Amino acid sequence: MNDLLVNAAERAGHYLETIGERGVAPTANALADLDRFNEPLQDRPCDPQTVLATLDEIGSPATMGVAGPRFFGFVIGGSLPVALAANWLAGAWDQNAGLYATSPVAARLEEVALGWLLEALGLPPESGAGFVTGATMANFTALAAARHAILQKVGWDVEANGLFGAPLITVIVGEEAHTTLFKALGMLGLGRNRVVKVPVDSQGRMLAEKIPAISGPTIICVQGGNVNTGAFDPVEQICEKAHAAGAWVHVDGAFGLWAAVSPGRAHLVAGVEKADSWATDAHKWLNVPYDSGLAFCRDREALRSAMSVSAAYLPEGQRREPSNFTPELSRRARGVEVWAVLRALGREGLAELIERNCQAATRFAVGLKEAGYEILNEVVLNQVLVKFGDAETTLRVIKVIQEDGTCWAGGTVWQGHTAMRISVSSWATTESDVECSLEAILKIASMLKQPLV
Repeated sequence: MNDLLVNAAERAGHYLETIGERGVAPTANALADLDRFNEPLQDRPCDPQTVLATLDEIGSPATMGVAGPRFFGFVIGGSLPVALAANWLAGAWDQNAGLYATSPVAARLEEVALGWLLEALGLPPESGAGFVTGATMANFTALAAARHAILQKVGWDVEANGLFGAPLITVIVGEEAHTTLFKALGMLGLGRNRVVKVPVDSQGRMLAEKIPAISGPTIICVQGGNVNTGAFDPVEQICEKAHAAGAWVHVDGAFGLWAAVSPGRAHLVAGVEKADSWATDAHKWLNVPYDSGLAFCRDREALRSAMSVSAAYLPEGQRREPSNFTPELSRRARGVEVWAVLRALGREGLAELIERNCQAATRFAVGLKEAGYEILNEVVLNQVLVKFGDAETTLRVIKVIQEDGTCWAGGTVWQGHTAMRISVSSWATTESDVECSLEAILKIASMLKQPLV
């Protein structure tokens, strides 16, 4: 066992030490080599050292370099060293974090980490919360609590009786709500298409004055960080209107909620604490390993009622039972690495991480604009949208940038514009990574701005 784990650590260490020297995307040869995994299941056991070697030698070259410093696709953070180390130790513990009885250490670390998170994010200290897989399940979990609370107000027990015959729930969203929110609504039986969409402004922010009159059980879903622009809906204004009519306000803050930890960005989340529930990811800007999402709910009992599980064989202790706040009963101890990062960074380290990434995004925007390319968004956070000309040219530039390997950014279509989206989310990204990536982008864009012959 020890030799195998040491071998794994050495291979992992070598992978991370050399990740900056390889292209961010795997080569065609590395992808072709994945076919070597396609073999019949053998009859006899195989030496674990051989299994590990095969996994590393074929698998490692075919990974995307998301753990490195120059992956700017989507909003995907790397893993801080302390987070990865804590993840390995928690994996060795092999704890089922669903119950206090099955893992007192996981349950206690969750309690501590959740208290720290509520404080750092400026959310109500009485809130309940749960560790889930990601923003999709965080939205699902928080919206399940919302569904419970607003139907309870009109005398309907949705957990007992379901939605058959239940009072109708109105769901109001912005026109640029994220796709994972609609997936969560669909899984909850509230429908992906049964929503009222509110117009947005030029940055994707919901226009609060366009929210229709609210009556009956209603949930309003707002964004804390538009996935394309980084812009924030006017949460405080929306909360005032919603709460006056008895509606529930949920914040999809998958990455943007972390702006609260940076004094220079905290103004973006002004009023977010007045909402009723929040969803965010730790595997994005907290830079812990996948998967790690967080669901928060001001009404702790609403969350508990929506998520609780009971059975004669399941012990119920005096402390918080983790499984009463998440969809899963059995799950890994995600709170361990979250606790480790918060303990290692502290408030100042968290703020520095967020601010450094935002400054990197600003540097990308300034450099691209100075070179004559159109920046489509107000760069308020870590997102940059850039056009390199018409749609065809922009897509061609993106393709060559991805093939070049210096850095990796993805394409998007936003408000009718085909653009490249740069998302800076990793602790590992340095000023020199930004400069060499910017140099490569500008070189490729300049080369391709003339029609190909």
